[in-house]
Amino acid sequence: MIKVNKKDPKEPLENMLRRFTRKVQQSGVIVAVKQGQYFEKPMSKRERRNRAIIRKSRKAQKNAQSTYAGR
Repeated sequence: MIKVNKKDPKEPLENMLRRFTRKVQQSGVIVAVKQGQYFEKPMSKRERRNRAIIRKSRKAQKNAQSTYAGR
């Protein structure tokens, strides 16, 4: 559980809310909840991972080719 305490008694609520929001985003709680929102078959998870790997490798190849073409 993420907790945020007041730094001093006069600290505005907006500052505490901003710090809380930042901590939640950094912890990755929202991403994990959104991924578990719908059931996904294990096969489709594997396919999605494989496609991401292929996409990453193609992007790397494209960047490598563009650096050589500029010379």
